[in-house]
Amino acid sequence: MSSSAARAFLALGLFGLAACGPAEPVREAQPSTAQATSAAFQVENSAVLPLNSAVLNRGYEIYVKTPPGYGKPENAGKRYPAIYLTDGPYTFQVASGVSRLTFSQGLLNEFVIVGVSWGSREPPADSRRRDLTPWPDAAIEGATGGGPAYLKFLKTEVMPLVEGRYRIDPAQRTLSGQSYGGLFGLWIVLTEPALFANYILTSPSIWFAEQEILNTEAAYAASHKDLKARIYLASGDREHPGPGGCPGCDHDMNADQQTMADRLRARNYPGLEIRSETIPGTFHETTFPVGLINGMQWLYLKP
Repeated sequence: MSSSAARAFLALGLFGLAACGPAEPVREAQPSTAQATSAAFQVENSAVLPLNSAVLNRGYEIYVKTPPGYGKPENAGKRYPAIYLTDGPYTFQVASGVSRLTFSQGLLNEFVIVGVSWGSREPPADSRRRDLTPWPDAAIEGATGGGPAYLKFLKTEVMPLVEGRYRIDPAQRTLSGQSYGGLFGLWIVLTEPALFANYILTSPSIWFAEQEILNTEAAYAASHKDLKARIYLASGDREHPGPGGCPGCDHDMNADQQTMADRLRARNYPGLEIRSETIPGTFHETTFPVGLINGMQWLYLKP
């Protein structure tokens, strides 16, 4: 992906939610004070959990939405799968929208949606570039390589907070990420494979740090005989340089994704299921919503 394409995607973060407050209260979505005559649209069955991270020494917001059946008396003892999403101010809204009709019509098995915001009072581009990259990359302007600390934040602060308040089954976690979030997800698959059961990863930035993720994959294969995970990968068929691609693209996201998928398949891990798709007509900035619903259908579609 070119720097111009990256900036275009990162611009989506400009509609992110406001900075978080104290860590204790749970805030239901509130009407916007900027609107004098009408209330802002609210996502039903959702809440915002402010979290001041001791690990990262900054604030975040955690967005949680429960499915329609969550509060029914007959489900009082039921634990639910959960989809955790990076880049929450963008991805949480998409996930909430695309799951609403499928839940109401009974097409998908229900799950809880969890979105993790960017760092409070930080430009979204700076926050995600730092938090979602597993290694430093001197070729990239700005802080990189905060992935290990961010993973610790997820494991020791986000998950205990959410799973202590909601009936989530830790054995049925899914991680979803786009771009740097897709790279972060692949890195977790290969370094903390027991943390999530499933992955929906779109347009993963495999190019980052001279494709260091391929070295991570090789190191995992050298010391493991199995990888228990279901992995859905998707990139848009215009995410490449040259004719039919995107203006100014520097990296062939399709070829990179295929390389990773081929490598994982060639390992013949008994516990691995992998699906890799190229989505017709989409760019780096438009692949995520289509890939997300395709991944949700693969993982959660009722028989």
